[in-house]
Amino acid sequence: MAKKNPSLTAPFFHDDDKAREYLESVRWPNGPVCPHCGAEGGSLIKTGKDTVRKDGRVQKARQGLYRCIQKECREQFSVTVGTVFERSHIPLSKWLMAAYLLCSSKKGMSSHQLHRTLGVTYKTAWFLSHRIRHAMGTPGGLMGSGGGTIEADETYIGNKKNPRLGKRAGHGHKHTVFALVERGGQVRSTYIPTIRKGETAAKIAEALKASASPDAHMMTDDARYYRNIMKPFASHETVNHSKGEYV
Repeated sequence: MAKKNPSLTAPFFHDDDKAREYLESVRWPNGPVCPHCGAEGGSLIKTGKDTVRKDGRVQKARQGLYRCIQKECREQFSVTVGTVFERSHIPLSKWLMAAYLLCSSKKGMSSHQLHRTLGVTYKTAWFLSHRIRHAMGTPGGLMGSGGGTIEADETYIGNKKNPRLGKRAGHGHKHTVFALVERGGQVRSTYIPTIRKGETAAKIAEALKASASPDAHMMTDDARYYRNIMKPFASHETVNHSKGEYV
C-alpha cells in the first residue's frame, strides 16, 4: 500500500533516527537487503552509546548499521549505502526535507529558498538541490534499445533575434527543439543550435546518434531530411500531415 504524503511536521523531518527508520521502511519494506551482494537479511550491529568529546560536542553512536549474513560477503552496510545520502555529513532529516520540498513545490525551489527554509548554509543547500536533481535525472542508455519504437519531431519556439517582436511568418527566426518519445519509455528534448541555413538536418542527426539505438524503429512526419538521417535505424515509417494523417 502506498504511503500517504507526509506533512512538514512529520517526525522524520526533524529527527535523524526517525528519518533513518522511515528510509528503511521505504527502501526495505520486507527487511534489510545487502547493497553489496543483494542478499536479503542482515544482523544489526550494536554501536554502543553516545560519547562526549573534549570540546563538549556529543558524538552520537552510529545507528542502523548492519552486517550481511552471507559468509562470502559479511560486509557492513546501512540504508544510505548506494543512495545520494551516502557518505554525507548533512543530517538525514535535512536530506529528506530537501527532497520533499523540491518534489512538492509546483514551480520548483531555488537553492537560496532551500537554504532559508532548512536553516543551512547556501553552499549546503546548493549541494543538496543539485545532488537530488541529478538523482532524479534520466537514466543513461540509448532509447529504443531492443527494437523499441521512437516517435521523433521538431518544433520551433520563440524568436532568436528579439523575443519582444510580434508574430512573424515562417520559422527561420525561431529556436529549434527536437524531441524523441519512446513508446512506453523515456522522453528527451534537445535544443538544435542552427546558425546557417541547412544545418538542421545535420544537428538532428547528431542528436539522434547520441540518444537513439540503431535497432530502434523510428516514426516521423514526411519532412525530406528525415529520409537520409533515419537510414541507420532498423526501420522508418512516416505520416503525411498534408493528407490529414497524424497517427
